[in-house]
Amino acid sequence: MAYIITDDCISCGACAGECPVEAISEGDGKYVINADTCIECGACADACPVDAPKAE
Repeated sequence: MAYIITDDCISCGACAGECPVEAISEGDGKYVINADTCIECGACADACPVDAPKAE
Protein backbone atom coordinates (compact mmCIF):
# COMPACT_ATOMS: atom_id res chain seq x y z
CA MET A 1 0.00 0.00 0.00
CA ALA A 2 1.18 3.52 -0.74
CA TYR A 3 2.20 5.92 1.99
CA ILE A 4 -0.12 8.74 3.04
CA ILE A 5 0.70 11.97 4.86
CA THR A 6 -1.31 12.55 8.01
CA ASP A 7 -2.61 15.84 9.37
CA ASP A 8 0.51 15.98 11.56
CA CYS A 9 2.32 17.42 8.49
CA ILE A 10 3.95 20.81 9.13
CA SER A 11 4.55 21.51 5.42
CA CYS A 12 8.32 21.66 5.77
CA GLY A 13 8.95 19.84 2.48
CA ALA A 14 11.61 17.48 3.83
CA CYS A 15 9.74 14.47 2.48
CA ALA A 16 9.36 15.81 -1.05
CA GLY A 17 13.09 16.27 -1.43
CA GLU A 18 13.76 12.65 -0.47
CA CYS A 19 11.18 10.95 -2.71
CA PRO A 20 13.06 9.12 -5.52
CA VAL A 21 9.99 9.04 -7.81
CA GLU A 22 8.72 12.58 -7.10
CA ALA A 23 5.38 11.28 -5.80
CA ILE A 24 5.07 14.03 -3.17
CA SER A 25 3.74 17.50 -3.84
CA GLU A 26 2.52 20.45 -1.83
CA GLY A 27 -1.20 20.22 -1.23
CA ASP A 28 -3.71 22.43 0.53
CA GLY A 29 -2.25 22.86 4.02
CA LYS A 30 -0.03 19.77 3.89
CA TYR A 31 1.99 17.69 1.47
CA VAL A 32 0.31 14.83 -0.38
CA ILE A 33 1.54 11.58 -1.92
CA ASN A 34 0.35 10.33 -5.30
CA ALA A 35 -0.59 6.72 -4.52
CA ASP A 36 -0.18 5.69 -8.17
CA THR A 37 3.44 6.86 -8.20
CA CYS A 38 4.54 5.88 -4.66
CA ILE A 39 6.89 2.87 -4.56
CA GLU A 40 6.57 2.43 -0.77
CA CYS A 41 10.29 2.93 -0.15
CA GLY A 42 9.83 4.82 3.14
CA ALA A 43 12.32 7.60 2.32
CA CYS A 44 9.66 10.20 3.11
CA ALA A 45 8.97 8.72 6.54
CA ASP A 46 12.68 8.64 7.36
CA ALA A 47 13.08 12.32 6.42
CA CYS A 48 10.02 13.68 8.22
CA PRO A 49 10.68 15.43 11.56
CA VAL A 50 7.11 14.83 12.80
CA ASP A 51 6.48 11.30 11.46
CA ALA A 52 3.60 12.44 9.23
CA PRO A 53 4.05 9.91 6.37
CA LYS A 54 2.53 6.55 7.29
CA ALA A 55 2.15 3.29 5.41
CA GLU A 56 -1.51 3.01 4.48
